[in-house]
Amino acid sequence: MTLEIKSFSGAEAAPYFEDLARLRISVFRDFPYLYDGDLAYERTYLATYAKSEGSVFVLAFDGDSVVGAATGTPMAAETGEVQAPFVASGRDPGNYFYFGESVLLSGYRGRGVGVKFFEGREAQAKRLGLMLCTFCAVERPADHPRRPADYVPLNGFWQKRGYRHHPELRTTFTWRDLDEAQESPKPLSFWIRDLRHND
Repeated sequence: MTLEIKSFSGAEAAPYFEDLARLRISVFRDFPYLYDGDLAYERTYLATYAKSEGSVFVLAFDGDSVVGAATGTPMAAETGEVQAPFVASGRDPGNYFYFGESVLLSGYRGRGVGVKFFEGREAQAKRLGLMLCTFCAVERPADHPRRPADYVPLNGFWQKRGYRHHPELRTTFTWRDLDEAQESPKPLSFWIRDLRHND
């Protein structure tokens, strides 16, 4: 089983959107996102992302099959939910490259693909002259009823990649959990790395 990692700029990834939509729905059903997704929304989301100038799709292939994906775009092209906490704290969104999802089928984890996903998006940020990279992660209570007993947060992995948690930078996204009748807001906080520093 040989994995190949390829990066695509914006609309170049369009031929893989159906695969990406299914992948997002599949992976995001798991804790901590518990996302009850649908293909129509995913197609719209991906098409909008592809239109962003400077966006990147880093895809993992097993043969012709897309088994993982990570996205990134200049924060200036992102939604108000993403930009608002930065603006409120006096930070210019125009200085940041924002990471969207990073999803990988479970059978392919533990093989360094996550590191490649970060490297691919960081490389795109550097090409654009953006030295600050950021992403946000959903926060779930420790006693959440759907939290698996063996669940390990990715905080340690992110820290090894040089990212630092900024809990003061908070936002909310709205989606429907698997056990919800309708959408509800979910709290998320941000992590940031300055690519000019090696720590």
